[in-house]
Amino acid sequence: MMIATTLKRIVRTGFVNFWRNGFLSFAAIVVITLSLLSLGGLIFAGAFGRLLLQEVKSQVDINVYFALSATEQDVLNLQKEINVLPEVASTAYISRDQALSDFKDKWKDNTLIMQGLIELGDNPFPASLNVRAKDPGQYGGIARYLENKNPTDASGTPIIDKINYQENKLVIDRLSRMIPTVEQAGATLAILLALVAAIVVFNTVRLITFTVRDEIAVMKLVGASNIYVRGPLVVAGIMYGVVSGIITLIILAACAYWSDALILRFAGVDVAANFSFAINVFSRYFVTNFSELFLIIIGAGVILGGFSSYIAARRYLKV
Repeated sequence: MMIATTLKRIVRTGFVNFWRNGFLSFAAIVVITLSLLSLGGLIFAGAFGRLLLQEVKSQVDINVYFALSATEQDVLNLQKEINVLPEVASTAYISRDQALSDFKDKWKDNTLIMQGLIELGDNPFPASLNVRAKDPGQYGGIARYLENKNPTDASGTPIIDKINYQENKLVIDRLSRMIPTVEQAGATLAILLALVAAIVVFNTVRLITFTVRDEIAVMKLVGASNIYVRGPLVVAGIMYGVVSGIITLIILAACAYWSDALILRFAGVDVAANFSFAINVFSRYFVTNFSELFLIIIGAGVILGGFSSYIAARRYLKV
């Protein structure tokens, strides 16, 4: 009963300190909120980066371009051999005539390009074979298989002119290196802001203890324990973290909700259409992982505010 009464008084006094020192509390909340926003931004950036890398990997394929001298039968025979490979999910053959037709459909409104195509006279487009693997990690093996096989026609002339896998691999490798770098930079920024927030909360509690130094002196004289004196300051620090966490979640929710409009505005409708996977990515992630985000953001705020307050109060009581 005595412990419950003491705890109740500590919490009530902590609430009083929080509201009585309005300006100091506001300053602490602003800095903690900025720190938590950087943490939330880091979480969002990591989620988007992983999704981007996954999407790029899912879109990667191997396009095999054949020499103009290659016959359709040679290409179809190679397609049959590729289809039996255990790593291959599907293949699609695009003939020279189909490639020419697709090009004309795409550039039919460009008079200059169409005129240049007419002047060429012959079909300049090679046949190609689009190869999709069952797993993105298997493209390297398929590419090596085609390079080592180096199929030829009846006269011994190689029928493959180009394999574009290395270009796609370069994009994946760059993304794989870039995303961890961005995450590390974001983590460094989050740590720096957390340190700044801790310093601000520490100094805020020091100022609060200075303003109530007479009350603390009286409590110590009448035999109040360190826990009873320190408790309200820690409770106020925890409130800084909780309020900052709630504000951070509201801001993150607003950013997630308006992410579609921002993507369409800054990327453009055509570009955004090509990256349709990015639409709703933040809002979906926020809704799906809200409970996890809530625990992380509120927990980080409570730890940051409460721990900084505890250290400041403990240091004051040692003086």
